[in-house]
Amino acid sequence: MEFLVTYDVATDTAEGRRRLRKVAQICEGYGQRVQKSVFECTLNPADMEKLKHRLVRTIDLKEDSLRIYRLREPRQQFVETIGVKPEFDLHEPLTV
Repeated sequence: MEFLVTYDVATDTAEGRRRLRKVAQICEGYGQRVQKSVFECTLNPADMEKLKHRLVRTIDLKEDSLRIYRLREPRQQFVETIGVKPEFDLHEPLTV
């Protein structure tokens, strides 16, 4: 399943800036950053629950916002990218 994970973390304090970095690090472990606070993730249901659990434990529920959208598949039929594209497509073969 494909998901779009977005977040907005209050960064007016040092603790907020630490939370922002931690949220980004968690998301980087599960998907590809497509904008500063937006990640595309291809996850099975168990990994999606792990990601959500880790993020909810990290954010401040009174100050921060987390949104998770399940993308309709096939993604390329429903997602249009204009401008700079991600460095690589998670659905294409990766050559090193």
